[in-house]
Amino acid sequence: MHSFFSIFSHIYRESSIFTKIFTALENPKKYTVTAALPYANGPLHLGHLAGAYLPADIYVRYLRLNKREVAFVCGSDEHGAAITIRAKKEGILPQEIVDRYHEINKKAFQEIGIDFSIYDRTSSEEHHKMAQEFFLDLNKKGTFTKETTEQYFDEENNQFLADRYITGECPKCQNPSAYGDQCEKCGSDLSPLDLINPVSAISGNKPVLKETSHWFLPMERHEEWLTSWIQEGTIHGKKLHHPKEWKNQVTGQVMSWINSGLKPRAMTRDLDWGVKVPLENAEGKVLYVWLDAPIGYISATKKWAEKEGENWEDYWKINKETGEAETKLVHFIGKDNIVFHAIIFPILLKQHGEYVLPDNVPANEFLNLEGDKLSTSRNWAVWLHEYLEEFPDKADELRYVLTSILPENKDSEFTWKDYQDRVNNELVAIFGNFVNRVVVLTNKYYEGSVPVAGEVLESDKQIIEEVKETAKKIGESIEAYRFREALSGAMNIARIGNKYLQDSEPWKLIKTDPERVKTIMKIALQISANLAIAFEPFMPKKSAVLKQILALPEAITWSDLGSFSLLQESQTIHKPELLFTKIEDKMVEEQLAKLASSKANNIPAEPIKEEVSFEDFTKLDIRIGTILEAEKVKKTKKLLHLKVDIGSEIRTIVSGIAESYLPEEVVGKQVSVLVNLAPRAIKGIESQGMILMAENAEGKLSFVHPSEDYIKSGNSVS
Repeated sequence: MHSFFSIFSHIYRESSIFTKIFTALENPKKYTVTAALPYANGPLHLGHLAGAYLPADIYVRYLRLNKREVAFVCGSDEHGAAITIRAKKEGILPQEIVDRYHEINKKAFQEIGIDFSIYDRTSSEEHHKMAQEFFLDLNKKGTFTKETTEQYFDEENNQFLADRYITGECPKCQNPSAYGDQCEKCGSDLSPLDLINPVSAISGNKPVLKETSHWFLPMERHEEWLTSWIQEGTIHGKKLHHPKEWKNQVTGQVMSWINSGLKPRAMTRDLDWGVKVPLENAEGKVLYVWLDAPIGYISATKKWAEKEGENWEDYWKINKETGEAETKLVHFIGKDNIVFHAIIFPILLKQHGEYVLPDNVPANEFLNLEGDKLSTSRNWAVWLHEYLEEFPDKADELRYVLTSILPENKDSEFTWKDYQDRVNNELVAIFGNFVNRVVVLTNKYYEGSVPVAGEVLESDKQIIEEVKETAKKIGESIEAYRFREALSGAMNIARIGNKYLQDSEPWKLIKTDPERVKTIMKIALQISANLAIAFEPFMPKKSAVLKQILALPEAITWSDLGSFSLLQESQTIHKPELLFTKIEDKMVEEQLAKLASSKANNIPAEPIKEEVSFEDFTKLDIRIGTILEAEKVKKTKKLLHLKVDIGSEIRTIVSGIAESYLPEEVVGKQVSVLVNLAPRAIKGIESQGMILMAENAEGKLSFVHPSEDYIKSGNSVS
């Protein structure tokens, strides 16, 4: 029977997906994989992890398991307005900010298992040097134009305001907190002059316009080749990549920008923090962060290559002899960074003339949290470093849950209840349960020794074929950046194994047909070994534990996935060890309470409305009223129909307070009423005033009422 498994393994290796892999191994191709450089002005949350870093790590681990040569590059983006704004708020130097968060984020990445080749910093001397050389080379080639324009200036701080130092209302979607270069709500490309009611992010004052000079990238010159490259994957008829492999939302966003007409963008800023512009008459100017930061990928690769004895140019530049790209460049980012990686950085790379262009930019959409958008400013987030401090042994569980809900093509949502369900019902009940039963029974029946298989039945062959087909699809899904689909395939192998054991019932059969049980248990053990390989890109720590339990050889690779000779007959495995434990209700309740507390303490104040004169205010007639009657307005959730005594008369008022108060609760209440508001028909009822209410962090309304126990109805409020 040993020969059957050997023959099967050989046949499996000839299947289509592995033929491709072996071909790639015979003609090795280098991969340069980048993950968006996180700003070192705050910690990472789950949205960051799901957006760029976890997908990139899954992809890289898969490539490494296939013995591909990979440079996996990331690092802290330590320049830009976000860092200096935070430093000003805290009253410390920008360097202190970046030093703090670089270490916090680097440690969090390590603990969650993101295995970068290098995690560098853009504040390093090596990066500054390379960024300046890159800029000078482009400038000599006429890439930039120098222009004098009017730019917003903060008079209180005596400082020009870069794009991110300006906030205001987006002219396209009316988002009140759009930045001067982009609206993060609708994704529109903006300039500071586009904003409605702009304010300085430093002082909060309205800025003034003042002349300044900068070096601009005239992006409109590049629309033709960008269109060909994005839509057809070609430049001047030369095929560079397969455009159909790009996500629709990436191509759609980029073409929307191009079709709207690209505009010149300043590549320098008036700041004292960043990479200095290496030209005369450029005092007080630094490189634009979106020129500086992507070059950080290159400078980090160079540093890594020097340490590893590699040639960094092999991972970034076109082969001078063949004129061909011998590396595949892939950028993993969130959707708010698409334009920079699919328009601006490619322009800079192409203008330089020696660099490869991205083969793919598999950007993800946004991850939401418990029914609301993740927000660092409102502290509405699950912070990665805090999760790892609370649950140091559950890094892979988080990786699994996030991978299963990755926002690959549309926004998705993380909830603690879903986290609990996926861990308990999938990792514990399916994966962990199967492996534990197999290892326990092997130790019980055979003292931990892999049994010698007997006759392989047709039903066994069907199970083996099913695992083989599933394994094939996992690799295909990862190659296509469909990581949720790939993870589902890996879990399907565990489901196949569980059903096989359940249908076979070796714990019963051992009494009547022990020879049959040997075949069942050997197949079950091989399925367990396949799980160790299939889950390695997704849960590397748990995979390592499973490999140790099964005593799998270190040399196994992705090409072994689907093999049924991973464990040799008579080989000894180790004692059982639980891979996963259940998530209790208490943990979920504690995390939800933590979020609720965060929300209550971080509700931002409503923006102050436009200034009104004292004369305007005196026109308002606010009086004390007593509610005499109350009933719900039919077919509505929020409205109460009230009769209110305002002293001089009894008014009918329709008020949206039904979700906070029952009708019987408000009768007899004294309230403040705006009595000279023009009547308005609401649900067929004429409302003759407005009751003044206050709203707390949970949305609960409360009356703005007199501080004394009783005041005569009709008295004015002043």
